Amino acid sequence: MKYKNAKDIFPEELLLKVQEYIQGEYIYIPVHEKQIVKSATSYKTELEKRDAHIYAKYLEGMSNAKLAHLYNLSESSIRRIIVKQRKGYNKMKDELTQVLDNWDVQEKEVKQIYNTTWQVGESYVLKEYRNFKMLDRNLKILHVLDEMQIPVAPVVPTRDKKLYAVFEDRYYFLSGKLSGNNIVNIENNAEIAVTMGKIIADLHLAFKQCENVGSYWKNSLLEEMRGWVKTNLENTGWKYICQEEYEDVVSRLAEIYDKLPTQLIHRDVHFGNFLFEEGNFSGYIDFDLTQRNIRIFDICYFLLGLLAEEVKMEINREQWFEIVKKVFSGYESKLPLSEDEKYAVPYVMECIELLFVSYFESINDIHCAEDASKLFWFVKKQENRIWKSIR
Repeated sequence: MKYKNAKDIFPEELLLKVQEYIQGEYIYIPVHEKQIVKSATSYKTELEKRDAHIYAKYLEGMSNAKLAHLYNLSESSIRRIIVKQRKGYNKMKDELTQVLDNWDVQEKEVKQIYNTTWQVGESYVLKEYRNFKMLDRNLKILHVLDEMQIPVAPVVPTRDKKLYAVFEDRYYFLSGKLSGNNIVNIENNAEIAVTMGKIIADLHLAFKQCENVGSYWKNSLLEEMRGWVKTNLENTGWKYICQEEYEDVVSRLAEIYDKLPTQLIHRDVHFGNFLFEEGNFSGYIDFDLTQRNIRIFDICYFLLGLLAEEVKMEINREQWFEIVKKVFSGYESKLPLSEDEKYAVPYVMECIELLFVSYFESINDIHCAEDASKLFWFVKKQENRIWKSIR
C-alpha cells in the first residue's frame, strides 16, 4: 500500500477539520464502495456549488477577506478557488469570439461580470441564455421600457438585423453598456435606502403602462407556496421548518392575498441589477424574471437580500430595521401602499425565505438552505418590529 500526503488530496478546509483529530501520523481509510462513492460525489458537488457561489460574489465585487469570513475559509483558499474558476470560464473566450462575429462591432475583448454575462470592450454587454422564453421576455421588456425612455440598456441588432444570435444550444443578445456600477456595500450611505425605494416605485409605475404589451409570465406567490414549495418541503422531511409552522404562515398570507395589488414586477431586485454613477441612479438591468405578481414582492425581496448579505453590505440587523423604514418611505413618496399590503409584509418575507429553503434543498445546497431558514425565523420573531417600521 502506498501512503499519500493528505495535503495533496483533501481540500484545505477538510484537512483542517481532520487535523483537529490527528496530525503527523498514518491513518487507514477503508473502502466502503457504494456509500463512499455516493458520499464523495455529494461532497464534490457541494464544493463545486460553493466555489461557483464564491466566484459569483467575487465578480459582484466582494473582497477576498469578506468571502473568507462568509465561507469560513482562509484568504489563500479563496484566491485558489477564484483562480480555478477563472480558468474554467476563460476557456469560453474562444466560443464568445465566434458568437461576437454575429455583430458588427470592433471591440471583442471580453471580461466576465456574471456567470452568464460578459462586458465586451468598454461599450457593450453580451448575455447568454439557454431558455428562449426567458430571452424573449427580456427583449420585450427592454423594448417597451426603452420606448418609454426608462434607463435600460439598448439592444444592438446583429449583422442580419436580428435581436439575438444562436450558438450551439445557447442564445445570446448584445446590448449597449449603461454607465455606472453596482453598489457593493451601503456602509455610511443610509440615504441609498430612500433612493432604492423611489427607484423600485418608479419601475413599478413604468411597468403599469406596459402590462398589455406582449404576453408576460403570470405568477402567484401563494400558489407557489401551495405547490412546488410544499412538495419539496414534504419530500425532504420538513428538515428546517415543521409542517405546522408552514401551514400557519401560508394560511395567514392566504387570508389577505386577494386584497394585495398585482402587476408586473422585476422579481429579482438586488443591488446587482441597479446601476449608479457618482451616487446617482443610472439604469435598470436584467428582466429575466419579470412577471405579474403581488407588487410588494419586489420590496420584500430586496430587503431580505440585504439581510442575506449583511457581511457584504456592511450592515447589522439593528441597522436593517432603519433601512426597512427608509425603503418603504421612499417607495410611498412615489406610490402609496395599502394597509393590507403593509400588514402582509412579514408574511410575504417569510414565504420568500421558505421558497428559498425549498429550492436550495431540492438542489442539495444545504449551506444556502440553512441560511434561508435562519432568515425565516428571524423575520418570524420580528414581525411586530417590521410592522412598526413601515406604518
